[in-house]
Amino acid sequence: MNTATAPLPTRRADLLARLAQPHVYDLAVIGGGATGLGVALDAAARGFSVVLVDSHDFAKGTSSRATKLVHGGVRYLAQGNIALVREALHERTTLLHNAPHLAQPLPFVMPSYRFWETPFYGMGLMMYDALAGKAGLGATQFLGRSRTLECLPTARTEGLKGGVKYWDGQFDDARLALALARTAASLGALVVNYCPARSLIHEAGKVAGLVCEDADTGRQFTVRARAVVNATGVWVDTLRQMDGEAIGRPVKPMVAPSQGVHIVVDREFLPSDHALMVPKTADGRVLFAVPWLGKLILGTTDSPRQDIVREPEPFRDEVRFILEESARYLTRAPKAEDIRSIWVGLRPLVKPQDDEGDNTKSLSREHTVLASRSGLVTVTGGKWTTYRAMAEDVLQKCFTQGLLPSRPAGVTNDLRLVGTPQDGAVRHRISDAQGLHSYGAEAQAVQQLPGADAALGAGLTAAMVRFAARHEYACTVEDVLARRCRLLFLDARQAIALAPAVAGILREELGTDPHLEAFLALAQQYLHAPA
Repeated sequence: MNTATAPLPTRRADLLARLAQPHVYDLAVIGGGATGLGVALDAAARGFSVVLVDSHDFAKGTSSRATKLVHGGVRYLAQGNIALVREALHERTTLLHNAPHLAQPLPFVMPSYRFWETPFYGMGLMMYDALAGKAGLGATQFLGRSRTLECLPTARTEGLKGGVKYWDGQFDDARLALALARTAASLGALVVNYCPARSLIHEAGKVAGLVCEDADTGRQFTVRARAVVNATGVWVDTLRQMDGEAIGRPVKPMVAPSQGVHIVVDREFLPSDHALMVPKTADGRVLFAVPWLGKLILGTTDSPRQDIVREPEPFRDEVRFILEESARYLTRAPKAEDIRSIWVGLRPLVKPQDDEGDNTKSLSREHTVLASRSGLVTVTGGKWTTYRAMAEDVLQKCFTQGLLPSRPAGVTNDLRLVGTPQDGAVRHRISDAQGLHSYGAEAQAVQQLPGADAALGAGLTAAMVRFAARHEYACTVEDVLARRCRLLFLDARQAIALAPAVAGILREELGTDPHLEAFLALAQQYLHAPA
């Protein structure tokens, strides 16, 4: 199935006009990250009427801050979680098939500096291949010293014994989230960003909808729905508490946030289309060096965090850890002054649930779906790779709770996302710098807009900014430079330089404040490592 059509307009006034219309939706989703958008798309594809609202921009939180890997989870294999790995490997292939312009195979190399590492990790990765079966992306290979250096030309040579090459995937997370939103919209769903849910509507002890608010004007909208899904990631407990207080049943927090820090440097530190993977660093964590959109991502860390903030800042020790561990594996080690951008993602780690006693079900160690006494369905945990399977689990929960009539699953198995070329063929790599190719089949539509030849820098044109405003729900400079174009995540200094020109185009297109000053202040955080 392919949803290729002319790009739908995303004029905000029209979206809000639809939101204001009295209507009882089958499903209302709160949260516009990977999980919420996946639920909206699956429900719309099954023919349900769907509305989704997000408090900020789509993928503003965790879903734009991933390590950019579409993977089965090698570390879960080491933990013996075979079922989870098998599911993720299946979903990896489905994702790569349904959005090949945004998600593609990527070869990884584990360099070996001890004699036992190549056979030990190699055997584990051969099991990884076996679990993938027909969904495999390529066979694991044992590499000698010279072949390892061909794949990783700047790997530290001292003590290098060889390596193991295996395959996983990589993607552009924020643009994939946007593709989910736009594909859901093409199937009839109403998706609205910058429209936070302020309260839930309860009738006779059951959740019956929500009240949301346009972030710009403060205008409120009453949205009624037969089923309401809380897909707000690390923020799910806020909505759960709101629900519990309304029905007189307080709930315990279910999320323990953890943060991962990513550092971006120039590709010269590892000029290769292979990623470097260290399965066990000095303190037991995993380290990646991943080529992505013309740069190199180094990370990630995994540190508990008590507070939940929209723009978390890296801890000094995390930055030092990444730089020091990189120095152990690269001939030229990046230093703080080499950082082009640094960003942090919060992960919703799920606590065991025993507090509600009302059909709570943990579906896996990775994600959890539960329903409260009022019927509010909450989903959290998980990872990008399995967003589609998570969405199916959420809808199944809606069915078993009697909130929606059951309809067959599997409709998104072969649902190509907006921008996928008709023949599925892609002639660029995700590791390549951004450009017109990033739009897939919509490249021609971008080129038809004014400013197609007006280059702003870093592969961004005036036409791309206009396309973001007209067809991609962009409202602010941050929306364009952080998530429609990924420049803030790649080179914060260059993003600052382009911001005024982007703001001027957005003012012309939207007639609203594009929040330039707020973006310039935010970009400073991405530019500087903590001292």
